[in-house]
Amino acid sequence: MGGMRAASQIISYELAMGIALIALLLVTGSPSLKTMVNIQTDGVWNVVKQPLGFMIFLICVFAECNRTPFDLPEAENELIGGYHTEYSSMKLGFYLFAEYINMFISSAVITSLFFGGYDIPFVNDAHLQQSVGVNWMALIHVGMLFAKILFFLFLFMWVRWTIPRFRYDQLMNLGWKILIPLALFNMLLTGALILLKQNNWHF
Repeated sequence: MGGMRAASQIISYELAMGIALIALLLVTGSPSLKTMVNIQTDGVWNVVKQPLGFMIFLICVFAECNRTPFDLPEAENELIGGYHTEYSSMKLGFYLFAEYINMFISSAVITSLFFGGYDIPFVNDAHLQQSVGVNWMALIHVGMLFAKILFFLFLFMWVRWTIPRFRYDQLMNLGWKILIPLALFNMLLTGALILLKQNNWHF
């Protein structure tokens, strides 16, 4: 049961996540994370350009990390503890630790894709670098990146203690009937707006 739920969840949410990324690639014009961060440093963050894509991607990341309310592969109350019946002691500890590593990496990806990576909001990085020097600027950028990552880790934990788990049928309805159509609509709308902009707003 747990394996079936995990496979169904992966299929339904990976599709919506990939389509949301396609819309973001249309906006940035590059699959490189470095290029995406540099574009956001010089202008506005991608979350402003792609708010619907960000929400879809964030929901899919929760499902990807098996966090509440999408932790059906665990389902402690329904599957007699899920994988807890097979692992204990340090093996279970490493298993749970791997989930938090997944959360950390996912938070870093969200930060880079939609929130400017190491970019400091409302601050001109060039002027600040002239004031504090290159080395201090690098440390400030690293600190800003980790601050954004910690915010999303807090969001992961906050949602876990706030929202109850979905039923399996609710999970499938959300994935196939809501997220995928919304992601397709977002992709088509983004492509249409880019075409209109390239043609000076004329068909």
